[in-house]
Amino acid sequence: MAETFNVHEAKTRLSQLIDRAEAGEEIVIARANKPVVKLVPVAPRPKKRIAGLGAGKGQYWMSPDFDAPLPDEFWLGTESDPLYSPPRRASSVRSRARRPKARR
Repeated sequence: MAETFNVHEAKTRLSQLIDRAEAGEEIVIARANKPVVKLVPVAPRPKKRIAGLGAGKGQYWMSPDFDAPLPDEFWLGTESDPLYSPPRRASSVRSRARRPKARR
């Protein structure tokens, strides 16, 4: 059953009442001995996560070769891949560098 507090007492002990409501208690605040509001938590307090105790056991799978090197086709693509662009050939290097034309 809910515990009832008058407004003056609720203002005085508000932080304690909030803690109790978060813990799951139902707190009622009354004015002139008539219940006016109910103090309840908005969302349940999340449980602390304890990692490594097998909570997710059987929910995941990892391939034995997950860290093996990937094939070149993965990095370079294939001709059937819409984003594939063939490797470019090295352009021939001219012996003389181009010079800008002199302005007159």
